[in-house]
Amino acid sequence: MRHVDTFGELGVNDRLVEVLARDGIVKPFPIQCATLPDSLAGRDVLGRGKTGSGKTIAFALPLVAALAASPRRIQAGRPRGLILVPTRELANQVAEIVAPLAAAMSLKVTTIFGGVGQSPQVSALRSGVDIVVACPGRLEDLIQQRHCRLDAVEVTVLDEADHMADLGFLPAVRRLLDATPSGTQRLLFSATLDNGINVLVSRFLQNPVVHSVDPEVAPVSTMTHHVFAVSVADKPAVVRALARSASITPIVTQVHPT
Repeated sequence: MRHVDTFGELGVNDRLVEVLARDGIVKPFPIQCATLPDSLAGRDVLGRGKTGSGKTIAFALPLVAALAASPRRIQAGRPRGLILVPTRELANQVAEIVAPLAAAMSLKVTTIFGGVGQSPQVSALRSGVDIVVACPGRLEDLIQQRHCRLDAVEVTVLDEADHMADLGFLPAVRRLLDATPSGTQRLLFSATLDNGINVLVSRFLQNPVVHSVDPEVAPVSTMTHHVFAVSVADKPAVVRALARSASITPIVTQVHPT
C-alpha cells in the first residue's frame, strides 16, 4: 500500500475533496488508501477493517463518483446506488456522511429502515433518488409492495457484513443482491469472513481485490469471565480484595439498586 497524504493523490474528484476538507478530513486513513485506487477504477473490492477505520468514506467516494460519471439519470423507484447496512442507527450514520458528498455531485440520497412509518420512504422513492441506504428487511418489504426495484443499481455496497450475518440477515441480503444487475460493481466491507460472508464474496463479487487493514491494537488472545454473587454488605470488601490482586486489571463494576 503506497503512502499518500491527500485524497487528491488517490484520484478523488476535487469537489469531493473539498466536501471532506470542510469537515476537517484531509488525510486518508489506511483503509481508504488501500481500497480507493481499485474502487475508483470500478473494480469489486473486499475491504476488511474494524469499526472506526474509515470504511464509510472508503465506499462513499467511489459510489458517488461512479454515479456522477454515469450517463443514466434518476428514475422513480429505481435507485442507482445501494448501500446495505444491518441497523437503522448505522443507516443514519452512513447517510450523514454520504449525503453531502452526493449533494456536491447533484445526487439525492434517502434512508430505508424499519421501526418507523414507511410513507416518507415511499414518497422519497417515488420522487426519485440516486442512492438508497437501507436495512434489508424494510427494503424487501418495499420491493414486495412494488415501491422499489433494484434493476437499475450500478454500484452495491454491503457494509458491516459480519454484523449482518450475526443478525441473521444473509438470506435477505442474498435475495437483494440477486435483484441487482450482474456485472455491476460491488463493494463489501467486513471485519471477518466467517458466518457465510465468504460465500457472499465468492457468489457476488467478480475477481475482487482484497484489502485488509490490521487493527492497531492486537486482539486479546485469552480472556476468562467470572461472576461473583455477593450481598450488598460484602461488596466493598470483595472489590477491595479484587483490586489488590496483581493478576486482575482493570476491574469494571456495575451496581443495580434493589
